[in-house]
Amino acid sequence: MKRTLYLMRHGETMFNVQKRIQGWCDSPLTQKGRQQAVRAGRYFKERGIVFDYACCSTSERCSDTLELVTDMPYTRLKGLKEMFYGELEGESERLNCKTPEECVTYYLQFGGESSDEVRDRMTKTLSEVMEQDGHTCVLAVSHSGACFNFLRGIQDPMEELKKGLGNCCIFAYEYEEGRFTLKEVIRQNMDR
Repeated sequence: MKRTLYLMRHGETMFNVQKRIQGWCDSPLTQKGRQQAVRAGRYFKERGIVFDYACCSTSERCSDTLELVTDMPYTRLKGLKEMFYGELEGESERLNCKTPEECVTYYLQFGGESSDEVRDRMTKTLSEVMEQDGHTCVLAVSHSGACFNFLRGIQDPMEELKKGLGNCCIFAYEYEEGRFTLKEVIRQNMDR
């Protein structure tokens, strides 16, 4: 049976504006971030998309985003957290590596995670969610790096990365027979 997963990035945060590395550390949504989440909620409502399950990362920026998208009950899952950047958490983004290829192991030297670890935990967590009875249309709110690395496990993500993975962008996946297929990425001016 085909199932649908809407994997969404959280709304804009204070650290996004300040250009700080934000993995397991957290910062609040900005007013713009709250507006982005409300717009995403409208997107789903206008299309008649009804979720039978919702989940998010344990980060407050994700639960706050989800609560603005829908008022349904949800589950917080550690497997949906952003990459852990170790000692670079909260530091300036200029300390980030420059390419996805560099990112694979770059943060290990600072006590962080590898991109492969993030990819594997996202894939495991989302596969377990989609395999549950009654989970035919799921909303999951996560993070840009986590969403990117999940996509990297399915296909070459570079074309989508070039288009931008802005706050509240939505990845629509089909899930069937244990496999995810990207159907579309909805960017619909969430960044305004």
